[in-house]
Amino acid sequence: MTRLAEIMELSDAVMVARGDLGVEMPLEAVPGIQKQITRAARRAGKPVVVATQMLESMISAPVPTRAEVSDVATAIFEGADAIMLSAESAAGQYPAEAVAMMDSIAQRVERDPNFGGIMMAQRSEPEPTAADAISAGARQIGETLKLSAIVTWTSSGATALRTARERSLVPIVALSPVVETARRLSIVWGLHCVVTEDAQDLDDMVNRACRIATSEEFSRPGDRIIIIAGVPLRTSGSTNMLRIAYIGSDGLSGI
Repeated sequence: MTRLAEIMELSDAVMVARGDLGVEMPLEAVPGIQKQITRAARRAGKPVVVATQMLESMISAPVPTRAEVSDVATAIFEGADAIMLSAESAAGQYPAEAVAMMDSIAQRVERDPNFGGIMMAQRSEPEPTAADAISAGARQIGETLKLSAIVTWTSSGATALRTARERSLVPIVALSPVVETARRLSIVWGLHCVVTEDAQDLDDMVNRACRIATSEEFSRPGDRIIIIAGVPLRTSGSTNMLRIAYIGSDGLSGI
């Protein structure tokens, strides 16, 4: 744990493999270390996956124990981006049931009335950069105005990661012209990734965001969305634009 900050800085994502931790550390220390790693990843804006023996009993049983359900829920309440099955789905007798159970637990936790408050309490202050301020602002505006979606244009993935770190109650759609970026972002909490051609200009960027938010069923004509991007276009790391767009009857940006 003494090198956690250095590891976090050099990592694209982090996995909390409790089995390996239990070999290297005292068993009773593992839950606390899991929390430390998860919260450090949240602060750094790095995806964090919690794994190992999440629903272990489902290797041979059709339902998990109550303790396992609680364990999975705890990882979600802590802010993990993803929770991972291992032997349950790789070699177990009930792989489909294990996946369905994991999904059911995750959805129920995120509907829990306490979930939003816990995420808010864990939220880190944005760094003093334009990209962080815009991402934090998009979350606040989206929730205040009850917008249907936050749409981020991202080439490297950094903008989408900053937005996801906010744990917005508004759905986040990440648009990228880079297939590898979209695939990498697929494990990040709350991101719905769509690969699309790069925008030709600002109007195309806004119209395409409106059209995709509608076609992916996050928005409907008459809704408003918020768009985050960088100007000039096709400049990595230039997040500096935030725009609210109204979706017209044709699925494009209206007045």
